Amino acid sequence: MALEVCETFFSLLGESTLAGLPAFFIRLSGCNLRCRYCDTTYAYEKGTLVPVENLVEEARLHRPRYVLVTGGEPLLQRETPALLRALADAGWSVLLETNGSLPINQVDPRVRRILDVKCPDSGMAEQMHWANLEVVTRQDEVKFVVSGREDFNWALNVISRYRLTDRLPVLISPVFEVVSPRDAARWILESGEPLRLNLQLHKYIWGPEARGV
Repeated sequence: MALEVCETFFSLLGESTLAGLPAFFIRLSGCNLRCRYCDTTYAYEKGTLVPVENLVEEARLHRPRYVLVTGGEPLLQRETPALLRALADAGWSVLLETNGSLPINQVDPRVRRILDVKCPDSGMAEQMHWANLEVVTRQDEVKFVVSGREDFNWALNVISRYRLTDRLPVLISPVFEVVSPRDAARWILESGEPLRLNLQLHKYIWGPEARGV
């Protein structure tokens, strides 16, 4: 059993509630969305076929506590749930970044699902699989990437409709060099909601063009 892989590397988690912690990254190839602000367009292309056991062994070399499976959109590949199970079976804390357009209920319950809800300025909001917001649990996370105040206000409506802040961590991620962290922080404070500002640490550390970090 093998998956199409774009790249693997060992680095710090740039986002999520675990931002700043070391992790082994597995970036799978292929994506069904085309967000206007996408910063990993290279993952659209066909990847290299790598067996699941090879990915597990490569992760083991780095002795990580956390393993992140990202993309592209990982759930496009039917073998991804098996990869997630194998990584969890190996004893690591496993994270999955998914764009929210595909059902997440087939993912191993040991996996922390980081669900990206696409806001209108992404151009992909109509592609969301809204049933996902009914099945997320307290161990999961929901992220909104905002390109402006209208996106943020739209996110607040979704958060209220699904009672997300009562159920799990909710992240607000300003598009790098489009929305300033200061503006995003002000919006969060004005909202009165327990939202977490989610900056892309890797871009501040290594720059927005760097890959494999």
